[in-house]
Amino acid sequence: MSRIVIVGGHGKVALRLTGLLSKQGHEVTSLIRNPDHSAGVTSAGGNPVIADVESMSVEELAEHLGGHDAVVWSAGAGGGNPDRTYAVDRDAAIRSMDAAASAGVKRYVMVSYLGSRADHGVDPTNPFFAYAEAKSAADDYLRQTSLDWTILGPGSLTLDPGTGRIAVGHELQGGEVSRDDVAAVAVAVLTGNSAIGKTIPFVGGDTPIDEALAALA
Repeated sequence: MSRIVIVGGHGKVALRLTGLLSKQGHEVTSLIRNPDHSAGVTSAGGNPVIADVESMSVEELAEHLGGHDAVVWSAGAGGGNPDRTYAVDRDAAIRSMDAAASAGVKRYVMVSYLGSRADHGVDPTNPFFAYAEAKSAADDYLRQTSLDWTILGPGSLTLDPGTGRIAVGHELQGGEVSRDDVAAVAVAVLTGNSAIGKTIPFVGGDTPIDEALAALA
């Protein structure tokens, strides 16, 4: 059994991930900002901890991450406000990486998106621009750390039932994937070591998740 902390534990992917991990016997700590979300986390099998990561220092974050075997970053500002997007999706994410290193938690899984990269091509006038910039910066920072990192790059998220099958490839330009399957991919990379040091772009597809991940160079 592992102890896993999910930052942004009330998100739709995070709650699904919590449920899957808890059913496997793992202990899940869910950092959430809103106390009203505690019941939802508990129902999913997680242990809710109130923590506003947007305003927390590296040292404060390290106190929450310490004692765990892995960190999953699944938090986000939710768009709409560029300043908050940079504050959460870039700055707080980067602080959490430094905090994980400080606390001795080597395993770190970032939930990003398909197409996250420095040359993302999003027009600066597009409301999505701040998010694209923030995620690219956070992902690039993570790759330079000494953490045992994995970056998940799912396509557009849907609420469709999961199929347990995906398509993986750096050549992917778009596509959709269910939140159920994103959570299942996260479980697969957390419970194995083959994805350490890899960025995994994926969408819904025909290949069972374990096979698709094993085939990724």
